[in-house]
Amino acid sequence: MADKIPQLLEHLSRADGWVSAGELADRLGVSTRTVRSYITAVKSAASPLDVVASSPNGYRLNHDEYARYTAGAAAASASPDRPRERVSYLINRLAQSSAGLDVHALAGALFVSDSTLESDLRRVRSAAKEAGLELVRDGSEVRLDGPEEALRRLISRVFREETMHGPVDVAQVQAAFGIGDLSAFKTDLITLLEDEGYAVNEFGLDGVLVHAAIAVERSRSGHGRAPEVRSAQDGLEGSLAPLVTKHLGGELPEGELTALATLLTTRVGTRIPAGEASAPDADTPPDENLGYVRGLLGRAAREFLVELDDPGFSARLSMHVGNLVRRARNGQATNNPLTRSIKSAYPLTYELAVYLASEIQREYSISVSDDEIAFIALHIGAYLERHTGPADAVTCTIVSPGYHDLAQLLRDRLERELGRDIRVEQVVSRTDPQPEHLQSELIVSSTPTLARTENVVLVQPFPTEADIDAVRAAVARIRRHRRRARLKSELLLYFDERLFLRNVSAQDPETMIRALGERIVRLGIADDSYIDGVIEREALSSTAFTEHLAVPHSMTMTARRTAIAITLNETPMQWGENRVNVVALAAFSADDRAAFQTVFEQFVEVFADHGDVQRLLRGSEDFPSFIDELVHLIDS
Repeated sequence: MADKIPQLLEHLSRADGWVSAGELADRLGVSTRTVRSYITAVKSAASPLDVVASSPNGYRLNHDEYARYTAGAAAASASPDRPRERVSYLINRLAQSSAGLDVHALAGALFVSDSTLESDLRRVRSAAKEAGLELVRDGSEVRLDGPEEALRRLISRVFREETMHGPVDVAQVQAAFGIGDLSAFKTDLITLLEDEGYAVNEFGLDGVLVHAAIAVERSRSGHGRAPEVRSAQDGLEGSLAPLVTKHLGGELPEGELTALATLLTTRVGTRIPAGEASAPDADTPPDENLGYVRGLLGRAAREFLVELDDPGFSARLSMHVGNLVRRARNGQATNNPLTRSIKSAYPLTYELAVYLASEIQREYSISVSDDEIAFIALHIGAYLERHTGPADAVTCTIVSPGYHDLAQLLRDRLERELGRDIRVEQVVSRTDPQPEHLQSELIVSSTPTLARTENVVLVQPFPTEADIDAVRAAVARIRRHRRRARLKSELLLYFDERLFLRNVSAQDPETMIRALGERIVRLGIADDSYIDGVIEREALSSTAFTEHLAVPHSMTMTARRTAIAITLNETPMQWGENRVNVVALAAFSADDRAAFQTVFEQFVEVFADHGDVQRLLRGSEDFPSFIDELVHLIDS
């Protein structure tokens, strides 16, 4: 049971409001009765703190109380009582002892039976094997055997699992490893890297802080062996040594400092290019990565119909690729706490990053993780945000009765606050404007005589902050309706009654893809090679873009026509880290590249809400009712 409680708490922590027992049950793959048992266990463990609120609407996390509980749990971790905590305790104890530990003494220290301890040790053995270590048993003694680097990987992994998802809490790191002021150390590291000409990735820095804490703790206990690394990185070692002594209360040998400097320059810092000819990778001649990345961005631009031709962007990305390749070849995983949110909120940007990652994998013979894909997506998203204007501006008419320069003041304020989000078509300075004069998408009026229809926002002659917020909300609503209207017109073209299914059972994503793909092939929409491409794309990164929806597809748009084979399943199936009820296998043709962007991103948005998905499942008994429910969902 305890293994799924962290998932339950994570889901509650990301929810904006109440979460029903049914939604939690779907998410975890358990019954609502089991969910209630989990909640009871959490409340009991956290008592007297009220960490989870209950109501007829479901459950909601009390974030302040939960933060106090987790802080207290971290402080009390010396006496763990749950399986996950006991495994962490055992790994930490075994890591500190090279001679081995007595199993009976460990059972006594944990206040568990010998049989319970044996069960915990099986978990330790599995985790150790994944990290490249072996749990060796000699009579009643156990020890971890393997290289120091693998041992540190295991300690780091255990700590990250304990802290769950999100940025590292430096206070927890300090408490766990008994070191000094990690926050001040982080501040000085950022200053050092920026002074040396690096752009800093703070998400990467969090992982390096954990590495530094482990290095100090291991060196103190006489396990200061450093992993094999290359030569010094820009002379950072000399600057790092006094920072470690000052803030972490210990010293690191030269090899450890070199390892730390290497991590900082491959996982945290990216050289800011002085010009287009900056060499992105110290191991290659100047411009080798840069030339490849430029060509790759050109191919991506043609595939996804986006403008990526910018020297600064290609130089920055090529340097990131150089660091990514080094990390992959050295087995240095980098955690990205934003991976899940980037994937669900910006599926098309993430998809573009998947395309780039797949090409980089082939070019450099490496493996690129979801976290690394999300970092590429951050590069792309930041560039597009800077260089791509907002969606088409919302047309606006201002109604402001003529009196001095009130109308001009109102216009100036709106254009200053909303920028390019609106385009003022006209200003009507009458208290009785005629309907034929009000054809803009948005009407902003300072006269209360105007009928309050959905696209009319009433503001004060001198707009308040609340007025500006109301106009901004109206702009967002109009844009959303635009997107949904485009989606409706595009999406309904691609559904076919012969490709609509209910409750298709499959043991894994590949089986489901082949089941849906068989129908697409049978109708002559695509061939078997397209379905193979879908499976290849799935292997790169799960296509479960929300907690309810998977959209498997190929990265090549080679279908003869665009179509979507969809199944609605009352019982969710495991798809990557999510459990999904809706699987929509999309076959795209090259002629529909532009439609792909509209359909893909908005389709994911429509299926993001649990309640909407459940209504669709309940109301879609057959294909006609599915179309009716989908149209209602899009229009709502």
